[in-house]
Amino acid sequence: MRANERIALVGHKCVLVPYLKSHVEHYNKWMQSPELLEMTASEPLTLEEEYEMQESWRVDENKCTFIILANNPDQEITAKNALSQNMVGDVNLFFNDHDDPHSAEIEIMIAEPDYRRKGMGLEALRMMITYAFKSLGTKRITAKISTENKSSIQLFLTKLGFAQIGYSEIFGEVTLERVLPADASNAVADQGSVTQAQFEMLQLDAGDVDS
Repeated sequence: MRANERIALVGHKCVLVPYLKSHVEHYNKWMQSPELLEMTASEPLTLEEEYEMQESWRVDENKCTFIILANNPDQEITAKNALSQNMVGDVNLFFNDHDDPHSAEIEIMIAEPDYRRKGMGLEALRMMITYAFKSLGTKRITAKISTENKSSIQLFLTKLGFAQIGYSEIFGEVTLERVLPADASNAVADQGSVTQAQFEMLQLDAGDVDS
């Protein structure tokens, strides 16, 4: 998506940056993992196909993708060094509901095992949801999660204010929904109380993004 191709969102634990050519080789290695392929319901791609995918997603206005990087607590994150942090996973929004252009489906993957269960995925989701509501005009976000992934379902329900609106026995998944509250400045729910994700938005150098 053009809207996020030159910005970084800096939180306390992670940094969200656009999916760039410099990320493709690392990302392609992730997606050879049977565990991650099953988790994301994906098929393995060749490196050449991954480069083509990255470019197509960059210009696709129905897809907003950020790579999740680890925030180095010993270093101030700036526009100059934001892209040099360690890759952890990705978070995506898909605007595929033709009847509702303000609705999006969200997905997240923490690919690096060492960074799981550290609250990084939760922060990345909060940042993405807040960005979607405040910068992309999104008013409704859904998530489809395997019924076997009970921890993720509970995270969306109890930490992010989603509600279950559907269940598919065939696909073994639930559909959860989060609707923009009446007060648009408060975008994310935390255990029932509405709070706002805190992050800094940085403008990345065009040369770093386009190279």
